[in-house]
Amino acid sequence: MEMEQEKMNVGKELSPDAASYCCSACHGDEAWSYSRPVRGRAKSRSLSASPALGSTKESRRTRSLHGPCPVTTFGPKACVLQNPQTIMHIQDPASQRLTWNKSPKSVLVIKKIRDASLLQPFKELCVYLMEENNMIVYVEKKVLEDPAIACDDNFGPVKKKFCTFREDYDDISNQIDFIICLGGDGTLLYASSLFQGSVPPVMAFHLGSLGFLTPFNFENFQSQVTQVIEGNAAIVLRSRLKVRVVKELRGKKMTVHNGLSENGLPAPGLDTELGKQAMQYQVLNEVVIDRGPSSYLSNVDVYLDGHLITTVQGDGVIVSTPTGSTAYAAAAGASMIHPNVPAIMLTPICPHSLSFRPIVVPAGVELKIMLSPEARNTAWVSLDGRKRQEIRHGDSITITTSRYPLPSICVRDPVSDWFESLAQCLHWNVRKKQAHFAEDEEDGEDS
Repeated sequence: MEMEQEKMNVGKELSPDAASYCCSACHGDEAWSYSRPVRGRAKSRSLSASPALGSTKESRRTRSLHGPCPVTTFGPKACVLQNPQTIMHIQDPASQRLTWNKSPKSVLVIKKIRDASLLQPFKELCVYLMEENNMIVYVEKKVLEDPAIACDDNFGPVKKKFCTFREDYDDISNQIDFIICLGGDGTLLYASSLFQGSVPPVMAFHLGSLGFLTPFNFENFQSQVTQVIEGNAAIVLRSRLKVRVVKELRGKKMTVHNGLSENGLPAPGLDTELGKQAMQYQVLNEVVIDRGPSSYLSNVDVYLDGHLITTVQGDGVIVSTPTGSTAYAAAAGASMIHPNVPAIMLTPICPHSLSFRPIVVPAGVELKIMLSPEARNTAWVSLDGRKRQEIRHGDSITITTSRYPLPSICVRDPVSDWFESLAQCLHWNVRKKQAHFAEDEEDGEDS
């Protein structure tokens, strides 16, 4: 009788009139249907549309960069303990598109310094932004000090309209609506360093040597810039690392200009009781800890959420974002991770161990790196290739995923742009195709 009653209950639950079973954690992002299967894919112009109904054996999902919502019941009696306070609802990266609360009025133009080939594109872009779109254009002061720009009389009227700033002195974080980069990947890294909090959307034009992070071509910049101003563009949120460097005070004062520290943030407070000084940075690519000029191996301890996981003995270690996985980490033998994957990569540099392989850890962990007590020399740390400084005994580097990603505007979509960069910039898996057998050779083998 109990078995018959259970079958009746199941039959009622799985009747066609009943709603599809939806995961409570994602409010129906993936639905299981026990009704008649529907042929073909659901037609929708939206990347985040509701999924089509599936058969009794499998579920159907729309195009998504998230994995399917996992079933949290295991067998007839086990399940995951529900904790609503720990559930996070994150928008599917495939549906992330740029929009404006108000029309953008100011733009920061970052140009690669000491590159004569960028002068004409820079002038054309600034004229278009000011005269055609009536926008306020910010540039770094040293850009206008270039003799080719300073001595150009035809560019004089436009040059007078620029708003200028000086790195490490002027804070422009609340005055910029979006950013346009002209150059290579270094311009995007520089843009990230200027904004230690929320970053405006970044549109990067490929006018440098590599251009893995700069997907736009400059030939038809007018129409592309217009689409961005109108809010018609896909974006990829490139995660950044929040890096806190704590040093023991050793009688050396920190250089501060106009109340701002070297990274543009308010000067950090000094804990005189503990005798330590803390500095905080936002990093887009990677944090590199290396042995510096010393001939000895670097010897640093790596902690994950307070637990010692390993000691790095080698030339150093790289802690990178998915964006940085295609930079120094890739050269050191790490895998390349798509920027929409929430992760932190730990890659050793020439480790004195045959078994030390790069690892990927969840984006939510906290890493702490310190010199080992047995270390024979100090270490050096650099952040996106800048802010290089020495790390001594008693100093520490704490690394977590930042709450402030860099919103990079896509040409098409995050997946297509990434694989296009892999093919065009890194020549990923380029190989001469294997020739097929001729028919007479195949016949000869069969006989």
